[in-house]
Amino acid sequence: MYSFKKILVALDHTSHDKELVDAASFISTLSKTKDVYFINVVKDLNIPKNIRKEFPDIISNAVSERTVEIQNLVKENYSYKEAKTHIEIKPGNPTSAILKYSIEKNIDLILVGRKNTRKDGGIIINRLARKAACSLLVIPIEYQKRVKKILVPIDFSDYSVEALKQAINLAAPNLPNVKIYIQNVFQVPNGYRYTGRTFKEFAVIMKENAEKDYKSFMHKIDTKGVNIEPVYTLDRSDNLIAKIYSTGLRLNADAIVIGAKGRTDTTAIFIGSSAEKLIHIDSTIPIMVVRPKGKRAGIIELLKDI
Repeated sequence: MYSFKKILVALDHTSHDKELVDAASFISTLSKTKDVYFINVVKDLNIPKNIRKEFPDIISNAVSERTVEIQNLVKENYSYKEAKTHIEIKPGNPTSAILKYSIEKNIDLILVGRKNTRKDGGIIINRLARKAACSLLVIPIEYQKRVKKILVPIDFSDYSVEALKQAINLAAPNLPNVKIYIQNVFQVPNGYRYTGRTFKEFAVIMKENAEKDYKSFMHKIDTKGVNIEPVYTLDRSDNLIAKIYSTGLRLNADAIVIGAKGRTDTTAIFIGSSAEKLIHIDSTIPIMVVRPKGKRAGIIELLKDI
């Protein structure tokens, strides 16, 4: 499992930027990050040609001013001194600029803020989650900077293995008191009626099967001494994501870490339905979508999709 040696922090020139810089410092400390790239994308300025002709430096001056502002913000709020910081101010479409820059710099983790009152911010998050070729961490506004409980939803797939390994690597040895809850949401199949068992009886069977799968699953995992507890949840309403999020709230989880599915083996883009639906929630809990960085073939196709 790789660590987050290169982090890209997407700033949007709002009050939430301070929290994002602070969060980046925290993640950098846990992951021993080497490079942190702070990027702020100034949306395309629809300035008439005649105005640009009369004031040719209007855009470059705006970029210079924004650069100084971000430099001061980082200097005041980013505290992990071992990492080298980089600041990029770019004009254009935010999603496209962030994705292209993440590819150019071979980024391991994109950190972005969620403002539940801003629909455009939600759109950017969803697009980044779908197309980023690396992991994504979504930080809600006014989050509490602490990590004592982490919820990792699993379906016993390889994607679940990656998510759990990433959570463990961040926790050990940096967070000795953290507890990781591994949640498996199971359902009772519609055909249970034909088995002669009641719904309740078959729910017990399904849970017992999940417990067996969990034991096999954990044989693949080096827990590194981290405290781990399984959680089994019965989904009666066919709403897997609601069960995951409600469990996170009930446990007072400080983060939810979920694995993403790649579209192909060579282009690790597009997430599975569960991770995508979780990203859509206006979560008050930080959510990390773990996407292992695979081969870099297929990047041209990715850029065409941006």
